[in-house]
Amino acid sequence: MGDRLRSARLVVMSSAVICLSMRPVAAVLPRLVALSLVGGAGFEASPSANAAELNINAVSDYAISSQQVTSITQFSDVVPTDWAYQALSNLIERYGCVAGYPNGTYRGNRAMTRFEAAALLNACLDRVTEVTDELKRLIKEFEKELAILKGRVDGLEAKVGELEATQFSTTTKLKGQTTFITGAVNASGDNGSKVLPNGATRDVSSFSGNGLNGGAKAYNQEYGAFTFNYDQRLYFETSFTGKDLLLAYLRAGNFGKNNALNGGGINLTQLDVAYDSSSGTGSSNFLNIYRLWYRFPVGDQFTLIAGAVARNTEMLAMWPSVYNKGGVKTLEVFSLAGATGVYNKATGQMIGGYWKQATSKGDPAWSVSVNYVAQQGNTSDPNSGGIMTDRSEGNLLAQLGYSGPRFGAALGYRYGQCGTNFRHATEFTAANGYNNSCTATLANGASEPIASSTNSYAVNAYWQPQNSGWIPSVSAGWGYNQVSAANKVTGSPLNSQSWFTGIKWSDVGLKGNDLGFAVGQPVFATGLDGGSTPFDGNYAFELYYSFQVTDNIQVAPSVFYLSRPMGQFTSNLTRQGSGYDGNFSIFGGLVQTTFKF
Repeated sequence: MGDRLRSARLVVMSSAVICLSMRPVAAVLPRLVALSLVGGAGFEASPSANAAELNINAVSDYAISSQQVTSITQFSDVVPTDWAYQALSNLIERYGCVAGYPNGTYRGNRAMTRFEAAALLNACLDRVTEVTDELKRLIKEFEKELAILKGRVDGLEAKVGELEATQFSTTTKLKGQTTFITGAVNASGDNGSKVLPNGATRDVSSFSGNGLNGGAKAYNQEYGAFTFNYDQRLYFETSFTGKDLLLAYLRAGNFGKNNALNGGGINLTQLDVAYDSSSGTGSSNFLNIYRLWYRFPVGDQFTLIAGAVARNTEMLAMWPSVYNKGGVKTLEVFSLAGATGVYNKATGQMIGGYWKQATSKGDPAWSVSVNYVAQQGNTSDPNSGGIMTDRSEGNLLAQLGYSGPRFGAALGYRYGQCGTNFRHATEFTAANGYNNSCTATLANGASEPIASSTNSYAVNAYWQPQNSGWIPSVSAGWGYNQVSAANKVTGSPLNSQSWFTGIKWSDVGLKGNDLGFAVGQPVFATGLDGGSTPFDGNYAFELYYSFQVTDNIQVAPSVFYLSRPMGQFTSNLTRQGSGYDGNFSIFGGLVQTTFKF
């Protein structure tokens, strides 16, 4: 009977240790008191128990005489494989109210007397009282701070409630960008003087890009004024799943069609930021839907895009240049990676997608992008538009890319139907719709539809240093174009090419300030119908420095220089000119101030 009673007490008190370790002491004290001082399950307290046996002060003396421990590792006879190891460890570390024997043992397999149970409970009760008093003291000491925090939390809750009630949308974000542009251009070179019947000469006051009218003087008279323009962009970005994106992009700008910074007179002077939102009635301040498309993932590696107003260069898995990445864009021709024949910013109705290899973060990855844009895809007449018709003005762009955090390389290809173009080129190569018109003029002056198309190829690569400093990022690109035109005109351009190199230093002077320089040859003819030699060479340069005034305001002064932007037409500025005769160049300067919100 005695052995059974001792065994029962051992089980009960082992359970008590576990109970103390798993729950707050205050919550289990009544049960432990009942177990140790009154009796446990399966047995009753001895009727002969007297007041001395229930004297808590006496058992407290017992607890004091025991060896208090602060870590379970101080017990030489307790190992992690013991079934109550974790429970005992928690009780020691949380409350510090477990004592052992003077020789460093716990003797967990021995029966626990009721005095020992009372000592354990009293020690733990004292610790709970100490913790409670300490908490009360801290609460009292930081009463003012807690009141302030409570007030702030209440205020935040009120503001959150107000925002939720008045928010624009739970799924849509609004971003904006406003740019002010001030600047001017100035041409120098031959004036295109004409010989009068009496033998005298005079300067022609009107300018044309083919050189048959006036030259530098006439250009300055028509396009040389100092201007102040703006570009306003509003982006409504909506996501329904957190991974997809519906973009509605609104834009307005007052760059008139005859503004030199919008390509008036010479197409190569067009800025990337230039936009004319005129309604056709002379006003340029209309807000237009500039982009409207939806992009969504399919699995982990594929993304599909469909858009009613979309652009082929914005739907690629990678952009093959870092020259303009996150920074200033001056001349648009330098924002297209040196291959404007492939990356021609074709805009219209689009379907497309891309695949990007799934790799660990920071590892290089392959990508493949394909998209189709019909510039006349919103027209129902198949003789003048539609999707995938002969008059869609369709662009099929494909790109194979390989890129990592600091480098990238890409091969690009674009097939263009008649009516498509190379975006920018010398005036000679850009003439007659880049020699890719959908109609031909007959001898009697009538026009007839013709079959015409282009094939363009691009090779690009870039590299950037790991940290900003004296070493700049380097981007380079080369493009080649072929025109397959029916009823070709002798001497018209059939083959052309372009290239560019751009370098950019980041954090120049101050963090966020960039310095960039680019040089290249915009698209120029390298092969003519009939086999004659082209004289279409030209060069373009730009230099900019951007000041990051604040996180949202940037100021960027820029200059650019175009040598022979008319290409082979430059020789028309001189009497009986040919080859590389003639001289015509343009210098431009501007300041862009950009506000982002």
